[in-house]
Amino acid sequence: MFFQKDDTPLAHSSARGINLAAAICAGETEGVHVGSTSISFKPGRIELPRTLTADPGTAGSTTLLLQVSLPCLLFSPSPTAPSLITLRGGTNATQAPQIDYTQHVFLPFMKRHFGVDIALKIQRRGYFPKGGGAVFCSVPPVTEALPPVTLIERGLVQVIKGEARVGGLPYILAERMKRAARARLLAGGIPPQTVRIDAVRETQEQAFGSGGGILLFAETSTGCIIGGSSVSTKDKTPEEVGDEAAEELLRNLRHDGCVDEHLQVSIGNL
Repeated sequence: MFFQKDDTPLAHSSARGINLAAAICAGETEGVHVGSTSISFKPGRIELPRTLTADPGTAGSTTLLLQVSLPCLLFSPSPTAPSLITLRGGTNATQAPQIDYTQHVFLPFMKRHFGVDIALKIQRRGYFPKGGGAVFCSVPPVTEALPPVTLIERGLVQVIKGEARVGGLPYILAERMKRAARARLLAGGIPPQTVRIDAVRETQEQAFGSGGGILLFAETSTGCIIGGSSVSTKDKTPEEVGDEAAEELLRNLRHDGCVDEHLQVSIGNL
């Protein structure tokens, strides 16, 4: 049984995440409501495989909902059938990894080092601050404990890839993010032939509302993937967004670690 008391009121998205975990493992909860400062969680038997939907009704992060549910979904009693889950809300939001980070950094790490091949499809993007996105995941069960991982050699950066995206906004804004990110990377000592960033504008069917963001990730000679990202907001120019993502990536590279700050937290949650 888990009990926590904190002076920080429980947010809507956090409450939805706890309720999602409870639904997966037949958990009993108390105090799980917006504004609560204390909760209790008593897990039961994991009831999988199932088809699940989580919708906080806000721009709450789909990636955080996945992080909450993934440790339960992986350990389904069924040895063969995957669990299916649709997550609604924000795909490119502040205070959380963007769905692009999950797709290009987190899930490839899971497959390479843990042998877990999680399928993810972005059905519709939901940009900050409105949300409205939808992400579908198929999570296969693991039949034994996840293997230990030892990463001590980052290796050399072979390529830096990235996508600057906008939905409901002019394409030129994505292009400006791309140019700023590239300029910052080159100024930070990255060889120009190493950088491959695309600019993308989504159609009205592909994104709800308007917004944007950029993800950059470096692939190394030992298979490490290091990320850096930023989300568009009204108080930041496209150039600031691109520069911010590039600086985050450069900062992670300067640390000479095998994972970035976000992946370290994500894997630690498992």
